[in-house]
Amino acid sequence: MAGGHMKYRHLSRSSSHRQALLRNLVTSLFKHESISTTWHKAKEAQRLAEKLVTLGKKNTEATRRRATQIFFEPNELVPKLFGPIRERYANRPGGYTRVLRIEPMKEDQAESAILELVDGPKDMRFAMTAKTLAHYGSRKFFAPGIARSVKQVTQFRENGIQELQSLISRMRVVDRLDKDRILAGPRKVYPEEKMKRDMHYFEEVDEGVRPNKLAPGRPRRRPRAMLTGREQKGKQDVVVEGRKEGSPSQKRQETA
Repeated sequence: MAGGHMKYRHLSRSSSHRQALLRNLVTSLFKHESISTTWHKAKEAQRLAEKLVTLGKKNTEATRRRATQIFFEPNELVPKLFGPIRERYANRPGGYTRVLRIEPMKEDQAESAILELVDGPKDMRFAMTAKTLAHYGSRKFFAPGIARSVKQVTQFRENGIQELQSLISRMRVVDRLDKDRILAGPRKVYPEEKMKRDMHYFEEVDEGVRPNKLAPGRPRRRPRAMLTGREQKGKQDVVVEGRKEGSPSQKRQETA
């Protein structure tokens, strides 16, 4: 409708291309349970992923056929959707996926994000909460924000408190072993030095000095226009004599 509000993100693609993109993202999400993509693609794929989990919770013949139409790998993912994933979210009223912003992954600085299934083995917020509690040590009281995060990640997770405590203990052991580890520096988004080498830029030299000097031992050839008159004449004489001596027509005349 002209002048109406956009109901969804077009993602600069045609309708068929957009649907194929979202189906591909959702297939990867349910296969790996966590994917990294741009922020806008993640928000659009999240809508389709939420609908798929709702279809899995209904568990009817019609919903199975609909899920088969969406997945690119239905033989592998339809049993997973109507099996472990449906049991995982049986008591959860909604919010089966989560989008977390991360630093840009591409050199064009596009907004990036992680799209994941909550309460799964790759739940990022669950791991971040456990890491925060591992650094706190054995304290009896925590800040209200940490207590709220603990409730969010364990409320609908089966044996959530026990899994959180075991993960905290493992992280404390790892921190104790890797206490003196030196982390790598931040990754350069724009490797300027490599770009200069690939683009063959001129080297930075002082004023009055020729850049890109030739390697020693290699003779420098001057263009024909830069040769003097005597050099050009001598070169022509050598070429003409060579042609007269080795020309095929001269040899045929001599043999005849």
